[in-house]
Amino acid sequence: MPWVLTDSLTAVDVHVHIEADGHGHYSLDDELMAASARYFRADHDRTPTLPQIAEMYRSLSMAAVVFTVDAGTATGHPALSSEEIADSAAAYPDVLIPFGSVDPLRGPAAVSQARSLVRDHGARGFKFHPSLQGFSPDDQAYYPLWAEIETLGVPALFHTGQTGIGAGLPGGRGIKLRLSDPMLLDDVAADFPSLTVILAHPSVPWADASISMATHKSNVYIDLSGWSPKYFPPALVRAANSYLQDKVLFGTDYPLLTPERWLRDFDTLDMKPDVRPKILKDNAIRVLGLGDNSGENSGGK
Repeated sequence: MPWVLTDSLTAVDVHVHIEADGHGHYSLDDELMAASARYFRADHDRTPTLPQIAEMYRSLSMAAVVFTVDAGTATGHPALSSEEIADSAAAYPDVLIPFGSVDPLRGPAAVSQARSLVRDHGARGFKFHPSLQGFSPDDQAYYPLWAEIETLGVPALFHTGQTGIGAGLPGGRGIKLRLSDPMLLDDVAADFPSLTVILAHPSVPWADASISMATHKSNVYIDLSGWSPKYFPPALVRAANSYLQDKVLFGTDYPLLTPERWLRDFDTLDMKPDVRPKILKDNAIRVLGLGDNSGENSGGK
């Protein structure tokens, strides 16, 4: 499926969650949804449907990468359908770019599902959340999955750093932050050099590690979602404004953080004028292969 992104777009938000499917199903159970809402102090609709997200981003002249997270094994909560998300996004090719999500703990079944999501449903990449999904990405048990995604020629976006999911609950509901240390992805990026690895969020408390990885490896990038820009670590702002200006991507973590708030706070940063369009749009178009509407980046479909 070709994605038709127009020159009128002002930005590409590479990190947007689908948390409700329109059938009364949600991506997390009630306790985890409430905990993340408190953590982000979200006072707006937490569960917009895919059509509502498309309408909002179109009104803002932005495109959005949309996905869910399949953590069914670790949480016991049924995942939303990545197939349905990808198929539905095809109705909004001017604003929505679908990523899939598979549960790495499902082994060979996850590999097969990843292949199908790209080849049969037009997924343009994958989203993983090691802490929520309960796996260590450097474990070689998951290398067949990374090899498949590398072969498919699409990016893999990994949550890194602190998470609001489980925040404030006893034991964080068993969610282990160490699994989202970005250095666990250094092995993945090194061993799969043709796999585009996107480190989601400023990776607090490991921001320096993400900066180091993105500097060292040409296939590693950082998305700036999940934090208001006014709270970005100073080292990240300096890097984004200089030597990593081609390696950082605009992302919000919507619906937890709105594009309007992110952009308002981003405007307060002392960023070079020629860097801003790279972060907001140009880098994403290049990294995600959005300038290629031939379908060649969709597993040779």
